[in-house]
Amino acid sequence: MAEILLVARPQRIVVEPVLLIDDDIELCSMLEDYLVRHGFAVSTEHNGELGLHRALTGEFAIVLLDVMLPGLDGFEVLRRLRTSSQVSVLLLTARGEDIDRIVGLEIGADDYLPKPFNPRELLARIRAILRRSAANRTARPAIKHLSVGGIELDSGARTATCDGVELDLTNVEFELLGALMSAPGQILTREHLTELVLDRRFNPFDRSLDMHVSRLRRKLDDAAKLGDQIKTIRSVGYQLAVPVVHPPQAGSSGSSSSASSTNPSSPSSRSAHAGRES
Repeated sequence: MAEILLVARPQRIVVEPVLLIDDDIELCSMLEDYLVRHGFAVSTEHNGELGLHRALTGEFAIVLLDVMLPGLDGFEVLRRLRTSSQVSVLLLTARGEDIDRIVGLEIGADDYLPKPFNPRELLARIRAILRRSAANRTARPAIKHLSVGGIELDSGARTATCDGVELDLTNVEFELLGALMSAPGQILTREHLTELVLDRRFNPFDRSLDMHVSRLRRKLDDAAKLGDQIKTIRSVGYQLAVPVVHPPQAGSSGSSSSASSTNPSSPSSRSAHAGRES
């Protein structure tokens, strides 16, 4: 009997190109060695202006951007980058202060990591961001249109409006709004939203989800004064409030009115009025 030889096809290894912009040459060398061992092709720049020029070429899957840079600082690099590019950006903040993180997320960073950090956590953050980016590009088999209380979201066109005003959302903010709109009036825990939107396990000391929610809440309020639509359920999570149409009272003309809060008789609404965290 003739023998049949099965020749295995070599697996195609995808090497993701990473741009590291940091003026700490020793750190760059260490991170480059580490990331290369885990399947990344790393290019480095130590100056803000040169880093911006490289980032704008469109050849990188993700940019690791330090805040404290000579020339242009990291915030200005990110601000200029976002005028014409949606490349994923992980911000590296030396001081680890909330204001740095808030500003970075406001400008358009996908995530942040305070220094000093464990290289394994950096690797996990990079992979999570790249998974989200890949899902945004490919996992859209059906156009999903959501409409809740004056907010419209179209996942096919990647557009969102509030009371007719278009919202300028980051990828994370768009996914967060979609998650809340998919379950209006329901309380979504921080654990669930962290895994669903940020694609990582929940850490009670990580405030990045809360910062994304705060930014999204502010953008909704800036677009239209529709009331407090994203409610914080203390120590639990978040809830998207839905308008309630009150039934006509006896002897009334039958007209109805709407409220910007959830139904006060529902358990979710009672929890929602427990108060917002500071």
